[in-house]
Amino acid sequence: MADVLFYHLTESTLEDALPGLLERSIDRGWRAVVQTGTEERRDALDQHLWTFRDDSFLAHATDREAYPGEQPILLTTGDANPNEAKIRFLVDGAMPPELRGYERAVFLFDGHDAAQVEAARGHWKTMKDAGHAVTYWQQTSDRRWERKA
Repeated sequence: MADVLFYHLTESTLEDALPGLLERSIDRGWRAVVQTGTEERRDALDQHLWTFRDDSFLAHATDREAYPGEQPILLTTGDANPNEAKIRFLVDGAMPPELRGYERAVFLFDGHDAAQVEAARGHWKTMKDAGHAVTYWQQTSDRRWERKA
């Protein structure tokens, strides 16, 4: 069973929080998949990950490009895992696939978006009922993560 983490964004945007989480995943030697709810969001994150910081970028590709299996980070709207990622990030209402084969799944949701909060509650129940170890993390005022459950 995968560890499933719920990250409640209250102080920063997805664009602010996601790159650091991806960097930590790569530092662990994991490949990652980021599943978005729409192609537009996937494409916006694609551009953002190349330019999010002046001194760094995250090597990645989208699922519409050649050789998705060779990518350390793959952005997708689908549920496949062609790069054999160990961690899957689900953002903007993306529906989770079967989590078999993943070490970790991370739901990132905007605490200012009622629909995302409600969807996260539903995913929490589903993941817990499926037997996954679930934890809930919320941002503090200084944008650090604090475990709440």
